[in-house]
Amino acid sequence: MNRIVKVCGMRHAENIRQVVELGVDWIGMIFWDKSPRSVTMVPGNAGIIPDRRSDLGDSKVKRVGVFVDETAQNIITRVVNYKLDLVQLHGHETPTLIRNLRNTLAYDIRPGIKFIKAISVSSSDDIAAYKEYADCVDYLLFDTRCPSVGGSGRQFNWSILDSYDGDLPFLLSGGIGPDDAARIKDFHHPKCIGIDLNSRFETEPGMKDIGALRKFLSELNIKKETI
Repeated sequence: MNRIVKVCGMRHAENIRQVVELGVDWIGMIFWDKSPRSVTMVPGNAGIIPDRRSDLGDSKVKRVGVFVDETAQNIITRVVNYKLDLVQLHGHETPTLIRNLRNTLAYDIRPGIKFIKAISVSSSDDIAAYKEYADCVDYLLFDTRCPSVGGSGRQFNWSILDSYDGDLPFLLSGGIGPDDAARIKDFHHPKCIGIDLNSRFETEPGMKDIGALRKFLSELNIKKETI
């Protein structure tokens, strides 16, 4: 199996180091003050992820910043301060905002930066929302629709994704837990490039259970490849 593994909702440097050592591909940090996993709730977290050229050696882990209806200027500031490789937008961001961010960041400030748009799903009708973003983002992330913005620990019916007929690659998200390795192996979609893990691998909000993650990845027998 060859899929990206993104571990999201991280905010403690030592815990991040431990997760990176497991061989995951993307580390997600949430910049939304209403989230119990918000990076900004931990003082002095500007250097939350060790510099990959030193502490992380040759690690190719990518840094993902998660934003919810944030201003362009604040997103740009976080991209610079946290050396983000990808921006994940989890609110009601417009395609115009995303295009403007790319134009501002991709050429001078953070060359090669990629954009992910999260789509909240509860029925097949929700899938069509991706079409609005088809020409302005690099990836999609399908998550469970819930009263909050992600991190609910709840799953949606993955068969709903059979109706996705777009060209953008996507990550599967929403309540994936330690007991779901077999289900992940059985899930097949030509555009699914990876999975997003968060709340069900925690000992507390923002703190990942290294043992549970290690066991899960071993059961998946995932061969790592960073895109």
